[in-house]
Amino acid sequence: MAISRSRELSRAAARRVQAASRADGAEASGLSRLLWVNALHMAGDAMVAVSLAGTLFFAATTDAQRGNVALYLLVTMAPFAVLAPVIGPLLDRLQRGRRWAMAASSLGRAALALFMAAHYDDLLLYPAALGILVLSKAHNVLRAAVVPRVLPPALSLTSANARLSVFGLATSGVAGAFGAGVAWAFGFPPELWVTAAVFAVAGALAARLPRHVDVPAGELPADVLSTAELPVTGRRRRRVSPHVVLALRATAALRGLTGFLTIFLAFLVQAEFADGWTATLALGGVALAAGAGSFLGTAAGSRLGATAPDRVVLVAAGTAAAVTVLAAIFYGFGMAVLVAGVAAVTNALGKVSLDAIIQREVPENLRASAFARSETFLQLAWVAGGALAIALPTTGWIGFTVAASLLVLAVGLVLWSLVAGRPSPADAPTTPVGPQWT
Repeated sequence: MAISRSRELSRAAARRVQAASRADGAEASGLSRLLWVNALHMAGDAMVAVSLAGTLFFAATTDAQRGNVALYLLVTMAPFAVLAPVIGPLLDRLQRGRRWAMAASSLGRAALALFMAAHYDDLLLYPAALGILVLSKAHNVLRAAVVPRVLPPALSLTSANARLSVFGLATSGVAGAFGAGVAWAFGFPPELWVTAAVFAVAGALAARLPRHVDVPAGELPADVLSTAELPVTGRRRRRVSPHVVLALRATAALRGLTGFLTIFLAFLVQAEFADGWTATLALGGVALAAGAGSFLGTAAGSRLGATAPDRVVLVAAGTAAAVTVLAAIFYGFGMAVLVAGVAAVTNALGKVSLDAIIQREVPENLRASAFARSETFLQLAWVAGGALAIALPTTGWIGFTVAASLLVLAVGLVLWSLVAGRPSPADAPTTPVGPQWT
């Protein structure tokens, strides 16, 4: 009886999820398929994170953990920092075939996951991890460029990106727990085999995205980092509104804080909790706070309605800075968990607000490039935050003091830029619509 009831509930839940993915014209436009491609992409990334955590972190001694993760960041993050500026311009030229590029990135990660399974206990694990990371970041950039092409008339870009995030977060949470269970029961190689299968399915679905994903529709390259117009191999990046540039800088500060907390709090748990069970509970509390914060922030951001996203992104960055300062002054592990939750909420709100500002301020022919380039910049901000966590000693008040100082400086520079050079419609390539910076 209980089994029958569980099956009924599972089927009902599956029907509701399917209905949610197809709502508001998402099935006809192709957004529904992209939702599932992105969900499987994030699920696969979560399972890769589980395998790396087990092989590089928890499986090592305490002294070796920092060296392992530092080596991982050096081998994976540093090359990506060099490659990331190339990805944006490359995708600007890849006006056609983006669905095939997304499929290739997923299938490439499937092959690398199998390679990791064969070399999970030797140095060849690191170049494979590099390949998976770069292909994952490239997928994120491609997805950001594809969303405007599958946007149904009933949805805004903000709502579409929020829906992608909510589906992805839910799927990655389930996949991460499932991957951990497989690794515990059968070991890491079988867990990576399952990961490869997830990536393979994502690649097959990406290849089945609608053909209009590959129609360029007169897209042009955009510059989202400054208001100056710069040449790029014979083509010129079109400058975007200063509103976009300032919002991107504020959101990058939040993303950098997220990268810092991801690495630093893992080390902090190992340093402050000697008992393995207590450490596991502490790390679970951090993960729960971060996951719930991301989900709540994305859900709240998708319902901002008439609220000016310009104000939201500034308030989000200011709130994260204030809470991080409090954690530095009144340090305790409870405060660290609070910062993790607040950082997740504000990071999600900042990203949704940035999407809304790009939608509002950037002309349609620059929008795909603006989304792709902004996503690349945000990925680099995460890398910088993670590198900072490796460089600092595992002392709570020191880590949060440095993080708070840099975050306050970053937010202060954004506010100074806003006050010193208040954007006006004349600064932008087109006349903005909607609320302005106030």
